[in-house]
Amino acid sequence: MTPFLTRVLGRLPIGWLQLTHSRGRFFAALAGVSFANLLVFLQLGILGALNASTVAPYDFFEADIIISAQDAHTLADGSNVARVRMFQALGDPDVAEATPLYIGNMSLQLANGDTATLQTFGVNVEDAQFVTASVASQLDLLREENAALIDTATRGISPEVFEQLAGGTSFSFEVNGRTLNAVGTIQAGGGFTADGTMFVSDQTFLRFFGSRSSGAPNHILIHVVEGADVTTVVMRLQALLPEDAVKVQTLAAAAAADLAYQTTERPTGVIFGFGVVIGVIVGIVIVYQVLSTDVANHLREYATFKAMGYGPRFFLGIVFEESTILAVCGFIPGLVVSLGLYLGMSAATGLPVEMNAERIILVFVGTLFACSVSGAIATRRLTSADPADLF
Repeated sequence: MTPFLTRVLGRLPIGWLQLTHSRGRFFAALAGVSFANLLVFLQLGILGALNASTVAPYDFFEADIIISAQDAHTLADGSNVARVRMFQALGDPDVAEATPLYIGNMSLQLANGDTATLQTFGVNVEDAQFVTASVASQLDLLREENAALIDTATRGISPEVFEQLAGGTSFSFEVNGRTLNAVGTIQAGGGFTADGTMFVSDQTFLRFFGSRSSGAPNHILIHVVEGADVTTVVMRLQALLPEDAVKVQTLAAAAAADLAYQTTERPTGVIFGFGVVIGVIVGIVIVYQVLSTDVANHLREYATFKAMGYGPRFFLGIVFEESTILAVCGFIPGLVVSLGLYLGMSAATGLPVEMNAERIILVFVGTLFACSVSGAIATRRLTSADPADLF
């Protein structure tokens, strides 16, 4: 390593030699940096899972505009929307078609006695153009009474059940004292509020949610006529419909607003965001302690160099060399352990905890930055050192 760094730096790698002079301290420092990286990766992984599970349900729908209750921050919360708003929207010349969307959570009893909560979408089986192709191709199956398309990634349900379902064996389960028959499958996965997803017809939905009315869906999905400007239609509908009752936005804007709400206003997103900040601070403190101790232990040597005429840039180069070595060597084991934990967390929880290249680059650059900040802080004592005071 020393010859390689000598060629790269064009001088003796003093920082590397100082770090590795005490191998125990060096590996302890690497463990600290790795732990900080692991902490940040875990927080970002869970935050990423929250983001992915938040926007995943929107991918099931094909719509230009969504009308929701004014107090609705997500797909599942907020008040219902009066169905009359759909007919008012259809009065706009650029609105081609619209359909109501019903959403609720159903708890099914599993064979082992546990329960699984499914976020359930009730859709009009005649409006296949409002759902993605994977759902649209199975909508005819939902014409049967109490039929459902169930999520194959539902937490708690054995994969064998879905294999048998694919082979033609029906899967029935009890919900609110009624029997629901799974006749097809979709794939979504669990989130933070439900263990999976399910699609039923609007008629089945209303049978299982007796308190709900066909005149009050959760949302209204809209297609505009071909060639119409969606933004212009949204503005006209916003002016047409009562602002204090409903809000009109594009489906993409609704997903973005949902994501922002979950990550900045809901406790879960805020907590994981703070976790990332804490991880960065822990990393800075650990590297600062290592570099500061190193500077203190070698202050006489540095002062000697200073008396010989070496300038601040020389000393900064040594400390930044040390901080870069710690950042790179500490990042690799942190990444490897994080990949293993991601796999374990995903298997245990069913959440989409996945590593991606953007996250790896982000954390690596952040590690380099945090270590550089620590190095810059650690050199303050060195800058003020006077050789005359040390000898």
